[in-house]
Amino acid sequence: MASCKNLAIVLWLLLSSTLLAADAARPNILFIVTDDQAEWAMSCSGHPDAKTPNLDRIAREGVRLTNCFTPTPVCSPSRVAILASRYGTEDGILDWLNPNKEPERGLDPKTPAWPRLLASAGYRTGLIGKWHLGLKNEFHPSVFGYQYFMGFRGGGNSPRNPELEIDGQVRKVEGFVVDLLTDDALKFLQREPGKPFALSLHFREPHAPYAPVPDSEQRAFAELDSQVPNPDFPKLDTAKVKKLTREYLPSVSAAERYHGRLLDELDRLKLSDNTLVIFTSDHGYNIGHHGVWHKGNGHWILTENPAGTGNIPAGQRPNMFDTSLRVPAVIRWPQKIPAGKSVSRTVTHLDWFPTLLEVAGVDLPEGITIRGRSVLKLLRGEDSFDRSDDLYTEYSTQHTSRTHMRCYRTSEWKLKRDFNNPDRDELYDLRNDPGETTNLAASDRSEAKAAFAELTRRIRAKMVELNDPVQAN
Repeated sequence: MASCKNLAIVLWLLLSSTLLAADAARPNILFIVTDDQAEWAMSCSGHPDAKTPNLDRIAREGVRLTNCFTPTPVCSPSRVAILASRYGTEDGILDWLNPNKEPERGLDPKTPAWPRLLASAGYRTGLIGKWHLGLKNEFHPSVFGYQYFMGFRGGGNSPRNPELEIDGQVRKVEGFVVDLLTDDALKFLQREPGKPFALSLHFREPHAPYAPVPDSEQRAFAELDSQVPNPDFPKLDTAKVKKLTREYLPSVSAAERYHGRLLDELDRLKLSDNTLVIFTSDHGYNIGHHGVWHKGNGHWILTENPAGTGNIPAGQRPNMFDTSLRVPAVIRWPQKIPAGKSVSRTVTHLDWFPTLLEVAGVDLPEGITIRGRSVLKLLRGEDSFDRSDDLYTEYSTQHTSRTHMRCYRTSEWKLKRDFNNPDRDELYDLRNDPGETTNLAASDRSEAKAAFAELTRRIRAKMVELNDPVQAN
C-alpha cells in the first residue's frame, strides 16, 4: 500500500514539474498602448525634439514597424480592433464612446477577444489603465477575459490625482496617473512566478490635457522651440503649434520613462528573453500637420478657419491623413525575434489578436471571424509573409461633425470617400506626394481618374464584406 502511495506521489511530482516546465516555456506578453501618441513622436522616428530612449531601446533590441496603422483614427473603434480584430462598424462602435451622451453603450460582451482565449489556455491576464469600451458592468474588462483590472472604464482621466477602479471600487488616488499605473503593473509582473502572463498596460498619456506632468519632464522641455510641420500651410497658427508641441512632448516622455522601469523589472526577474513586449498607440496625432490639431476628428489650427457646413462646423477638420492613421510600433522578443530590424510592410491593429494567439500557441476556435492575420513570421524576418500591403480604414464621426469616411490605401494611391459629404473626397498620389498635400479627387488626369474609380470599387467591396451600415450611393 505504501509503495502505491509513493508511486502516486512520484507521478504527481513528475506531472507537476512537467506542467511547470511547460508554463515556463510559454512566452509572457506585455502589451503597452499609449493614447494619442503619433508615430512621429519618437526619437527613433527621426523627430529632433522627442526624447524616447526606452522606445529606442525596444526598437534597437527588436523590430520597428514603420507602416503600422489603426483601422479607425479615434479611441474606442481602434481599441475594438486591438482587442477583437474587428472593425468598429461590425460592432456598432463607429466613434469614441461619449460617457455623457451614451453611458449605456459598450462592446457586445459576446465579441471574441484574445484575453479570454489566453486566460482559457492558462495565462494570467490583466488590464491596467484605460478601457473605453463601455462603462456598465456588462462591458467590464473582466467579461472579455481580463482576470485583473485596475484603471478607468471611460475615455479620459486626470493626469494627477485620478479616479481609478481598484479592487472593484472607484476612488480618487493621489499621485500622477503614470506613476500609479506603472507601480501596479510592476506588482502584476511579480505575482505568481513561473506562470505565463499577458498584461495590457494602457496609459492615458499623451492624451489632452497634457499637463501637469512630473517636474523632470516639465523641465526637460520648458525652453523648447519646437519644430513646426508643414510650416508653409496657409494661415497656420505657428505660435499655437509650438505651444502645443512644447506641452505634448513632455506628456509623451512622462509615459515613456516608465517603459524603462518595466523593461528593467523584466531584466531583474530574468523574464526578458521570453517576454514579447509590444508598444503601440491607439491611433496617430497631428499638431500642425496638414493645418490640423488632434486625430481623425481633428480641428483646424489656423489663424482663420474655413467656413463650416451643415455637417462640418467651422473649426472642425475630420480626416484620414496618414498622420492620424499611422501608429508607433516597436516589438521585442529576444528569444524569437532578431534585433535591430525595421519593417516597412503594412501591419494594422487588426493583426495583434492572431499574432498573440500564435505566440501563445493557442488555436483560433472555429466559427470566429477576425479580420487580421498573424505577423509573427514578418517579425521574425521570414520571407513567407505573402499578404498585400493595401490598407482599408473607416471612420464615421458622430460627435460634433457628421461624416462617413471610408478610405483605401495602396503603395501608390490613397482615396478617402466621405459618403455623407461627397464634396470632401480626397485622392493622393503617394508615389509623388507622400505628404498628402495635393488633392487629386477632381483631377482630369487620366491616371488619377482611373485610381479614383478603382479604389472606389475596392472601398465598396470592403463595405459589402463588412456589412457596413452606410449606404454608399
